[in-house]
Amino acid sequence: MKEKVIQILKKAFKKLDVNIEEETISKYLETPKNPEMGDFAFPCFFLTQYMKAIPHEISLNLREKIGNPPKGLEDIQVSGPYVNFFLDKKLMSLEVLTEINKQKDNFGKLKSNKKNIMIEFPSPNTNKPLHLGHLRNMAIGESVSRIAEFNGYKVIRANLNNDRGIHICKSMAAYQRYGNNKTPEKEKKKSDHFVGDFYVLFSKNVREGSKLDLDSHHLLQKYEEGDKETLKLWEKMNNWALEGFEETYKKFGIKHDKVYFESKIFQKGKDIVKQGLKDEIFKQKKDKSIYINLGKKLGEKILLRSDGTSVYITQDIYLAELRFNQFKLDKSIYVVGNEQEYHFEVLIEILKKLGLKNPERLKHLSYGMVNLPEGKMKSREGTVVDADDIIDKIQDMAKKELTKRAKLSKKDLESRSLKICLAAIKYILLKIDAKKNMLFNPKESINFEGDTGPYIQYTYARASSILKKSKKNPKLVIYDLTPKESLLLKKLSEFPSLVQKAYEQLNPSLIANYSYQLAQTFNEFYHACPVIGSKEEGFRLRLIEGFRQVLKNSLYLIGIDVLEVM
Repeated sequence: MKEKVIQILKKAFKKLDVNIEEETISKYLETPKNPEMGDFAFPCFFLTQYMKAIPHEISLNLREKIGNPPKGLEDIQVSGPYVNFFLDKKLMSLEVLTEINKQKDNFGKLKSNKKNIMIEFPSPNTNKPLHLGHLRNMAIGESVSRIAEFNGYKVIRANLNNDRGIHICKSMAAYQRYGNNKTPEKEKKKSDHFVGDFYVLFSKNVREGSKLDLDSHHLLQKYEEGDKETLKLWEKMNNWALEGFEETYKKFGIKHDKVYFESKIFQKGKDIVKQGLKDEIFKQKKDKSIYINLGKKLGEKILLRSDGTSVYITQDIYLAELRFNQFKLDKSIYVVGNEQEYHFEVLIEILKKLGLKNPERLKHLSYGMVNLPEGKMKSREGTVVDADDIIDKIQDMAKKELTKRAKLSKKDLESRSLKICLAAIKYILLKIDAKKNMLFNPKESINFEGDTGPYIQYTYARASSILKKSKKNPKLVIYDLTPKESLLLKKLSEFPSLVQKAYEQLNPSLIANYSYQLAQTFNEFYHACPVIGSKEEGFRLRLIEGFRQVLKNSLYLIGIDVLEVM
């Protein structure tokens, strides 16, 4: 319905000989909080730059050019500087519910635009297990992938394993000195957690004065020189980390289409840097390190150390171009925390100087840090909350809540509690705008009431229960709608345009918050409008069916599974 109003305004502007783009109209078109002000309101303040008149005169002129309300609108009124649009509720209910029933899981989805996007996440280091910050990364990456697919893009989910470099050598150095041929199997520990223990051990012993720091740098040099014993140790520990990651990805519902390894591409990056030195794009210092000077804002950036070893950005330079060539990408999106904003600014500037075409196709989707009530997490000090631990803890909370409500088989309890657990985690990580830092409170996330994932799942289950209890067939019979029915229908109609907006802004929080608002609106309707046994039962069942479908689609976009029974 919003699109219809946009087209009405566009035609009116054409009659006034004023060129206003559809995107601008959509940007300014509002949804009034007070229903008496209409279903949509268009403010005319900004139009003073296009038309020599005060806002109220502009709104009157605009209303005059619109003429009689077209089909689908009951009325169009002027209120000061606003033009207010009132929808034909009967026609809206017919159109919206018919379209939802027709499209089902595809409601809100656009046709293929034949464009390819690669979205990279979570790109971990293989020296420690995935942690809570990675969970936010994965939740954002998967949600943006699904939102892009709903907008017609072909998405390649990519992962870059940062499996070489000084951080990886720190874990190796600690294992080499203190490992004593231990294995995850012998210690009965998840393999990536086993590797992470040695990273923490390294930091602890370095602080106490050991020579481990020197050992790690020697290992890095030996690795890049191809020393067989060093490579053997690296491969063993790397595989332990990767095996553990895959277990966590599977549990969290993440699957990648393309996996890159820094160990397999860093040499190509070094070759580009050396060629850039010959081409005088880069410079060399007296200590033999290679760098680039990017001016006052970005300063100097080392690309190869004095000992010839590479840094993270070295392989990113090669990988950026490799991806575009492999998949003919229209856009490449990196989901990486905001502490790496400088890194990506530098990367894009370097790629420009190296001649990459259309560098604007690279996008850093920067997100804020996740903190706990206890404070900031630190990997080196072992105070990070591991992803597996937080999932297990919240799943245990879900199990306790479920056993209070019903007697379930062990298999059903495990399956249902995991879905509730993941809904709790994903929703709390996504409802906050990705750009902002956030506080993660496990106890609040699992609450079955309030602004949480389990509450939204419970609302879906409630709707399913009503449909199961009724013996009548849902019928789309049009009659005068109550205010709560109208609000629910209007909320359902907003979903397609919101999906587009969420992609334009790369902002899953729009979908997460919409899911909660939709659940709230449904519960208000449910309490105000009796369903079973009412004379409107057939229509209201159809409305509930529409609600369930849209909520299911919305939750899918943020990676949450629905439950028919809680």
